[in-house]
Amino acid sequence: MSHSLPSTVWINGRLALTRESKLSPFDHGLLVGDGAFETLITYRGTPFALDRHLKRLIHSCSVLGIPAPPSGEVREATLAVMKANGFADARLRLTVTSGSGPMGSDRGNELPTVIIAATALKPWPATEKLITVPWPRNERSAIAGVKSISYAENVVALSFAKARGAGEALFLNTQGEVCEGTGSNVFIVQEDCVITPPLTSGCLAGVTRELVIEICKRADIRCVEKVLFPTDLIGCAEIFITSSTREVHPVIQWDDRLLTPGPVTERLGRLFHQLTLEESEP
Repeated sequence: MSHSLPSTVWINGRLALTRESKLSPFDHGLLVGDGAFETLITYRGTPFALDRHLKRLIHSCSVLGIPAPPSGEVREATLAVMKANGFADARLRLTVTSGSGPMGSDRGNELPTVIIAATALKPWPATEKLITVPWPRNERSAIAGVKSISYAENVVALSFAKARGAGEALFLNTQGEVCEGTGSNVFIVQEDCVITPPLTSGCLAGVTRELVIEICKRADIRCVEKVLFPTDLIGCAEIFITSSTREVHPVIQWDDRLLTPGPVTERLGRLFHQLTLEESEP
């Protein structure tokens, strides 16, 4: 996978060349991972579901106690970054930190740092393998459900999964319930019913998760939010994961269990992709 950087980013109210952009060594995003972010996709030069992502960013910032940037400014900045880099289809990241502060957990009095960057969109493989990691997600954490930049736990879990031939890790929570992936929500299909863990499991309120639930309702596909355990994954017919970059991604292996992409997953994949073609703010 290419890690080439875009030429231009948005940082603290203006466009800047990537090679010349500067961040304080005392920024709390760097020192203690104090911040929130959103990842979304732009299709044909237009951000997809930006309203929903901004709503979640505002929620994350509120929980963390960080002032969220004005939504209008973020909208303008996303388009400016896309234009400056010549992107049409891209992965767009919005990052907000609490700004510079002391070398500890106490915050300073500086303004938040706001960074908006885009990179070329890279395709995922057609299917995915999923492996359960031995560390639980804490559903009672102070930042449960927040899209925090404190991602070291996810980095370790994903590295664990990849070392074992999988492309995504699966977290259970402290109760042994199925929670989420490192960057995805989990769904199963059981007796033609689509099931995903409730937000009380500690999983992120994924934008694609939310849209898939809405698509199911419109398409008369039974869909429920329900507590799941690993035994449910053993007996289900299909498993898929969702995220802004993955859309609806079929799982062909969970731990030692082999699966085949099924008709419900395939249908939802088609319906979601069609939505991206027809609407920018679903």
